[in-house]
Amino acid sequence: MNAEVAKSGADNGLAISTRKLNLWYGTFQALFDIDLDIKEGMITSMIGPSGCGKSTFLRTVNRINERLDYVRISGAIDVMGENIFGPDVELLQVRKQVGMVFQRPNPLPLSIRDNVLFGHNIHGEGSQSDDASKDEIVENALKQVLLWDKVKDKLGQKATALSLEEQQKLCIARLLPVKPKVLLMDEPCSALDPKGTEAVEELLWDLRGKYTI
Repeated sequence: MNAEVAKSGADNGLAISTRKLNLWYGTFQALFDIDLDIKEGMITSMIGPSGCGKSTFLRTVNRINERLDYVRISGAIDVMGENIFGPDVELLQVRKQVGMVFQRPNPLPLSIRDNVLFGHNIHGEGSQSDDASKDEIVENALKQVLLWDKVKDKLGQKATALSLEEQQKLCIARLLPVKPKVLLMDEPCSALDPKGTEAVEELLWDLRGKYTI
């Protein structure tokens, strides 16, 4: 996704726009002619019963569903003004622009620091950064998710030792170094207790405006 296209998406005020979006799992149709516009920088919530297609829709915007051979998709999805299914669009670039957090926290079995830098490294930016720059990236990401003060003295410890609330915040922090435009949240509080749920919801409120959620 190039800068000019991203700017055009911003100019019309839309981060995501779908037109006649349909999806089938084999012969079962899960999405029917979805026309939806999501404004940039806003928090948009999708509400519906279990199995109605909320997760399927999110995974389609992130292009995760394409890993399944029996999935068929028709229609268009524009992210920041560009069709994510366009012939010149690279999947890695879509994943960079559109990050996703899942129902259960899924930190990698690495240190807290390496979790934060994971996306930064796989997108080829890690080799261009020295240790001081990486330290700044880690600190900035963890501060954005209100986790820095709790973990700044144990960045070398395994991320899986954190509480579920802290793991989920870390999963959000892991997305931020690559500067995504959109953060997709698939029931990010479903595995958390009431206190953890409140903390993550407050975090998302703090992130509004910086990202489309």
